[in-house]
Amino acid sequence: MISGDLLNIQPSELKFPFELKKQSSCSMQLTNKTDKYVAFKVKTTNPKKYCVRPNTGVVLPGSSCNVTVTMQAQKEAPPDLQCKDKFLLQSVAAPDGATTKDIGPELFNKEEGKVVEEFKLRVIYIPANPPSPVPEGSDEGSSPRASPQANGNQNVSSFDDVSRSLEAPKEKSSEAWSMISKLTDEKTSAMEQNKKLLHELELVRKETSKSHAGGFSVLFVLLVGILGVVIGYLVKRS
Repeated sequence: MISGDLLNIQPSELKFPFELKKQSSCSMQLTNKTDKYVAFKVKTTNPKKYCVRPNTGVVLPGSSCNVTVTMQAQKEAPPDLQCKDKFLLQSVAAPDGATTKDIGPELFNKEEGKVVEEFKLRVIYIPANPPSPVPEGSDEGSSPRASPQANGNQNVSSFDDVSRSLEAPKEKSSEAWSMISKLTDEKTSAMEQNKKLLHELELVRKETSKSHAGGFSVLFVLLVGILGVVIGYLVKRS
């Protein structure tokens, strides 16, 4: 914190989280430590790079005012994130009841009998995503840790094992269903042929009974033999 006769300024440095192509902001608090109205003005060595809101104002007696400084998105990072930009904050006693509209450049002119306090604040860049420190394990009493690559390979191997274990039952189940479907189709086809043969046999039997009432014909005996062979084959397949 910077302490003057009129204002206390906190913090004493403007710290910006730095990240390429992204805006960054920080704020400072101005506290009036007197019983007078205090006017302030903020200047910078690089006005195109920074936006200050408010850049001028009045702090009432015993009160505070927040000032926000926004840095525009940067395309390049300075070497080692070292910044040479600076800010200048001027403060001066103002007439009672003064407002921001009453503040002009002439109010901060240095004249005899007028006290104009000036404070310089430097800019510091802070990495937006600093690398996390890696704890160093002792050689004794600590178990070895697998490298990320080893862990990755182990995870891939475990995944492949699980996949194969899941695919194996699926393959067996698929083969079983294919065999059952094939047998069902064959059984259905054989039953239809059986019905057809029985129907034809019935027609032949009727014809034979009309023409040969006394016995069986050779064709009837032949059909019965064929039917027996077909039924035996179906029973064997089932």
